[in-house]
Amino acid sequence: MIVSRGRRYIFVHIPKTGGTALALALEARAMADDLLIGDTPKARRRRGRLRGLHPRGRLWKHSTLADIEGVVDAAELDGFFTVTLVRNPWDRLVSYWHWLRMQRFDHPVVALAKAKDFGGFIADPDIGASLRAHPYAAYMTDAEGRERASLYVRLEHFEADAEPFFAHLGFRVALPRANASARDRDWRRYYDDETAARVADLCAEDIARFGYAF
Repeated sequence: MIVSRGRRYIFVHIPKTGGTALALALEARAMADDLLIGDTPKARRRRGRLRGLHPRGRLWKHSTLADIEGVVDAAELDGFFTVTLVRNPWDRLVSYWHWLRMQRFDHPVVALAKAKDFGGFIADPDIGASLRAHPYAAYMTDAEGRERASLYVRLEHFEADAEPFFAHLGFRVALPRANASARDRDWRRYYDDETAARVADLCAEDIARFGYAF
């Protein structure tokens, strides 16, 4: 996440949507007082600035707009351009599974991904419950339950979708390659009819809203 009071924008980083790449691109043009919340090199160097803040929720790279109440209040939020990246859910889940299998930290979802093939991972009820509970809009909803997104940018159509954000910034950014996993680029090969249909059901809200298809 990035909170830029100087440029009046908040970038919300939804997991596995290309957010690290956009964070790096934006941080290359960061202002001196920007709050960089994450694990990129510049964010790590500025981590001390987060001490003493009192957010409503967890302050980390995947914080939601609700989480940062107390850092940015509701009235101030009205003046920000709030932006996030979204991604085809079928592609996103392949990326997520591969990423988890490469991790070494102790977490139940990491253990699950390492123990199960992709189909078993998608079929797991805890994964299903998490996906249903966290559509993309959940990240852009404030503490009062109001969706506050100025712009959703589809990763697959970044240049076109991001034009309003570029206009707000007054400059353009390009996405570098970042945080990529070793995987087949054609995500369709990971699916059979059953797993494809399950993702269609679990992510139906995002698929319909952003025009995605298998």
